[in-house]
Amino acid sequence: MSHNGFKPKIIVFVCGWCSAVAVDAAARMDSMEIRSVRIVRVLCSGMVDPGYVIKAFASGADAVLVVGCPPGNCHYISGNIKALRRSVLLKKLLAQLGIDEDRFRLEWIAHSEQHRYLDVVNEISDKVHALGPMAIR
Repeated sequence: MSHNGFKPKIIVFVCGWCSAVAVDAAARMDSMEIRSVRIVRVLCSGMVDPGYVIKAFASGADAVLVVGCPPGNCHYISGNIKALRRSVLLKKLLAQLGIDEDRFRLEWIAHSEQHRYLDVVNEISDKVHALGPMAIR
C-alpha cells in the first residue's frame, strides 16, 4: 500500500555516550531519512522508561527507536542490559495496545557506526512507510 506524501515521525532515544557520537556523525551526513527523526538524548538507554515510549506513540510518533551502547561498553555498567529487558516486555505491551512490532526497535550502535545507524533508520522508515501512519492515537 502506498502512502503518498506520508513522512513518518520517528522518535529516537539515544544514549548520550558512544551512541550519540554515531548519531551526530550521521546527522552531518545530511541524509533525507535522518531529517525525519527527532532525537531525544538520555544519559543511558537503560533510563528510557517504557512510559516514555508509550507517550511518544500517544503524542503522534509513527515509530520509536532506542539506541544504546553495545553490551560491555555501557558507561553505567549494565544500563543497556536493563534496556534490553525492558524492550522485551515493552514489545508485549505495545502488541496489546495494537501497535505493530515493527514500530519499536532497540539497537546497539557504537561510536564509529554512523553508517549502521543510517541503515537502521532507513529500515525503520521503510517499514513504517509500508505500514502507514499510526492509527492509534
